[in-house]
Amino acid sequence: MTFTKEYRAFVESHLTRRSGPSRQRLAEGLGHAEKMFLEKVWWPMFHQFENLHPEYEVRDYREGYRYIDFAYIEPYFRVAMEIDGIGPHWKNINKWQFTEHNFRQNSLAIDGWYILRFTYDAIDEHPIICQQTIQQLLGRWQSSSISLGDLTVEEREVARSALRASSPITPAEVALLLNTSPKTARWVLHRMVQKRWLVPSSGKVRYTSYQLHPSRSNMRL
Repeated sequence: MTFTKEYRAFVESHLTRRSGPSRQRLAEGLGHAEKMFLEKVWWPMFHQFENLHPEYEVRDYREGYRYIDFAYIEPYFRVAMEIDGIGPHWKNINKWQFTEHNFRQNSLAIDGWYILRFTYDAIDEHPIICQQTIQQLLGRWQSSSISLGDLTVEEREVARSALRASSPITPAEVALLLNTSPKTARWVLHRMVQKRWLVPSSGKVRYTSYQLHPSRSNMRL
């Protein structure tokens, strides 16, 4: 999996599902800062774009429409991630525009959105800190919504191994750990991806290694 290839597929998949102003806005292309966020912050953590929506359209407090740079959406959990660039928009903003901006952000919070903001410099110079911020938020949500009881005994062993590992784990290693067949090991890994405990880290049609989901990195088993 390469970032460039998956990025193109990511944008195309959203273009095919949209129409009107939402599609037109996305068709114009993501800005440099937004693409850099995906490449330097999001992609190294997840190696995929599942549940992430670029230029996501929402109703604002004045019954108009506004667009969130990136929306991460799970059942009962929504995160608005805004990228604050260094262009003329922020340099030339007046008092009313600044007030309007705050009203809209407050409206998102009232509607149940978590809001994360990242500056261009933070993404460019401190991507690890940006990743940690996202991990902390996802970790708090995951720990409150999914219990360890959702894991089988075998899955807990794999999770412990992934927590201790300094590199992604492979199906062969899991088969050895569980004293089972490679086929069964792959099925265990597949279930853990579905439960958002692991994410694939290599392979395309057939995944060859896995790593702990970023939201689980601070958990203890």
